[in-house]
Amino acid sequence: MDVQRILVSAAGRPAINGVRIIGVDGPAGAGKSTLAARLAQASGAPIIEVDDFVSWDDPSGLRWWGRFEEQVLGPLLTGSDARFQRRDWAGDWRGDSLGGWKTVPWHPLVIIEGVTCTRQATVGRLAYAIWVEAPAEVRLRRGLARDHGQPYDVEQLWRDWMIQEQEFFAIDATRDRADVIVPT
Repeated sequence: MDVQRILVSAAGRPAINGVRIIGVDGPAGAGKSTLAARLAQASGAPIIEVDDFVSWDDPSGLRWWGRFEEQVLGPLLTGSDARFQRRDWAGDWRGDSLGGWKTVPWHPLVIIEGVTCTRQATVGRLAYAIWVEAPAEVRLRRGLARDHGQPYDVEQLWRDWMIQEQEFFAIDATRDRADVIVPT
């Protein structure tokens, strides 16, 4: 994965009100966070994580996507800071409750990272869409290692999540719209 090539390609895309948003999407456990961190380190761009919005019961965003639009995409695309209320993962392991507020200052380049962040609703608003993928067994292993020790059946949640996200991505055709596909 050539971080500089991705950044150069994204920089060649039109900005909307001075901002270019790079979306790093793909299934859970694929390596999106790692790639987003490398892009941010190389560019100085802030990262906004979909994990601050999503919950175990709603990977497709039926309940949270509107808030993401209102508190993140809308403000950034009109030249304002993104100010959003994060999920309370510490106090609510399912991620259904909201916690504190976070502000990400407007920047000419912003990286949005997380499952479904380059969905059809973002077409024409993202400068660059990245799809990160890995085999299902690798993703499951990574997820179980990351969430080990939680007070719930981690494996069942991961297996259910993987089915739901696969269904969403198939209907949305997310991978097909990616500007680049990054296997990990």
